[in-house]
Amino acid sequence: MRDVAAPRPAMSDAATQETAELAAEIFSLLADATRIRIIALLEEEGEISSGVLAERTGRSAAAVSQHLAKLRLGHVVASRSEGPRVYYRLIDEHARILVRQAVFQAQHVTGNLPADHRIGVDHE
Repeated sequence: MRDVAAPRPAMSDAATQETAELAAEIFSLLADATRIRIIALLEEEGEISSGVLAERTGRSAAAVSQHLAKLRLGHVVASRSEGPRVYYRLIDEHARILVRQAVFQAQHVTGNLPADHRIGVDHE
């Protein structure tokens, strides 16, 4: 039986090409290891300053700032200033889910599965 509560978007309509191109742009935005780490850190901790993000990712402040600018333009993160510090938070639930699923897929491919994904593990 098909789940009627969660309709799927039509991928055979006239807007399919435009939708596919936009989806590819979203994947392109997220297809960077530093941006994936930034999103994962923001998911885990909520709000983090750009300086702490630079420290945690092992990237320079300038590099992290460029990545955060792209994520802001893509409406994935939002920022707020507090004195000289700028804090970021994740605002796009879809990007969070895509990144989480990509990380799970990478874990499956490498065999580095989290305990709750292993066969024979009690999932209660």
